Amino acid sequence: MKKLPDAEFEIMRVAWANEPPITTAMVMEQLGSKRKWKAPTVISLMLRLVERGFLRTEKDGKERTFFPLIAKEEYLAWETEHFMKRYHENSFLSFVHTLYNGKQLDEKELDDLLKWAKERRE
Repeated sequence: MKKLPDAEFEIMRVAWANEPPITTAMVMEQLGSKRKWKAPTVISLMLRLVERGFLRTEKDGKERTFFPLIAKEEYLAWETEHFMKRYHENSFLSFVHTLYNGKQLDEKELDDLLKWAKERRE
C-alpha cells in the first residue's frame, strides 16, 4: 500500500462515505465545488486510484462506476502505523507526549486515555 496524495484521499473519503458504487458525478457533487475541480480532473484522479488498487471500475451503460477495494479502517491503520514509525519511532508515549505538550489534550481526554490504557492491560 502507498500513501495517498491529499486529492486522492478526499476522493476515497467520498467512496468510503457512500454506498458503492460511486460515480464521478457523486464526487463532483460532494467535492467539486469545494475544490473547484472540473470533471476531467475527477476522472483522472479516480482512474489513478484504480491503477493504484484502491478502486475498481465497471462500465454501466455510458457511465463508469467505482467500488472501493480497500476499507477505510485498513488504510487508516496502515497510514497511522507509517506515521507512528516515521515521526515517533513507534512510541505511543512519544505521540501522546507531543499532543499533550502542545496542549491539544484536555483533562477529560487525558482521563479517557488513561481509562482506555487500563482496560487494555486487563
